[in-house]
Amino acid sequence: MNGVTGRMGTRQHLARSIVAIRKQGGVALPGGETLMPDPILVGRNEKKLRTLAEAHGVGRWSTDLEGCLADPDTEIYFDSQTTTRRVEAVRQAIEAGKHVYCEKPTATSLDEALDLASLARERGVKHGVVQDKLFLPGLLKLRRLVDEGFFDRVLSVRGEFGYWVFEGEGRPSQRPSWNYRAEDGGGIIVDMLPHWRYVLDNLLGPIKALSCLGATHIPERRDEAGAPYEATADDAAYATFELEGGIVAHFNSSWCVRVNRDELFELQVDGTEGSAVAGLRDCKAQHRANTPKAVWNPDLPDTNDYRSQWFDIPQDDEPENAFKIQWEMFLKHVVADDPFPYDLLEGARGVQLAELGLQSWRERRWLDVPELEARPSREPERELGRA
Repeated sequence: MNGVTGRMGTRQHLARSIVAIRKQGGVALPGGETLMPDPILVGRNEKKLRTLAEAHGVGRWSTDLEGCLADPDTEIYFDSQTTTRRVEAVRQAIEAGKHVYCEKPTATSLDEALDLASLARERGVKHGVVQDKLFLPGLLKLRRLVDEGFFDRVLSVRGEFGYWVFEGEGRPSQRPSWNYRAEDGGGIIVDMLPHWRYVLDNLLGPIKALSCLGATHIPERRDEAGAPYEATADDAAYATFELEGGIVAHFNSSWCVRVNRDELFELQVDGTEGSAVAGLRDCKAQHRANTPKAVWNPDLPDTNDYRSQWFDIPQDDEPENAFKIQWEMFLKHVVADDPFPYDLLEGARGVQLAELGLQSWRERRWLDVPELEARPSREPERELGRA
């Protein structure tokens, strides 16, 4: 597990996934056996690794990635480093014959992302990419509505994501400073458009075209040491997608917005027979039969209590952590050959959308989203840059 000293690596992948799986006694396999992951924490900072390992009862840690990859008993490589470091390490792991699971985006360019997918296919290793939002309770409920035909014909989608990230002066920032430096792989387009790609593709249909406008609303921030630095990456993105079947989806993603909604992320789907609003955990819906008659008259108070006319979608089971669910799926994919569709080619599709988003911003125009196929590996040609 490389890069787990970072925020997401520690909280979601180590503590709430691998450590939680170990505490529950492992993962049950179809044949009656139990799979127990035995992690090695890998990174560059020996002190951080030792502290993290001791805090979570992990017996193995190392600053020697090559040595860990050379160990024949190590079967899986996981990467949650910064994006600029990911490609080299993932390629090294694939060439060492390890199965690979990694965070998104998988690379800083589409060329690199496709090369990794092709290399993994050629070497015959299993590979997966984190697509956690598909396993959030709110989106699982929304998926049930879609699968059961609640909406009939879907017309449009509206996504709102974000919160105010403090500039680092007076109150510490909630995100690392590299997120706001394009040269370090930062930017909300690179971060969030890969999420919206797999959410839309898997829930409502393939993205056919997009238009994206980015912005750097806060031009200067302070780093972890309190020193000022120039923000060279976008901290907000306003993107419109055309989906198969004529569905229009618009997503606002911002680290410069104050929250006036029930959750940090909300997705509204409107269809001919009903509408639903899904968040990270909750989902509420309104059927055509329950839709109130709205009349535009700004001269009189509106007597409709709109929020009370939506009903909650129930949760069948107590939800598990979304990252843990996908970790268990990937572990069973490696050991028991269970299906796992979220591979490096799917990860490349996310990188493709981010790259097209930056191009659309730069050129101020709509762009088609071509279908992707894995190809023979070759050297990368370009990197995602700031518009």
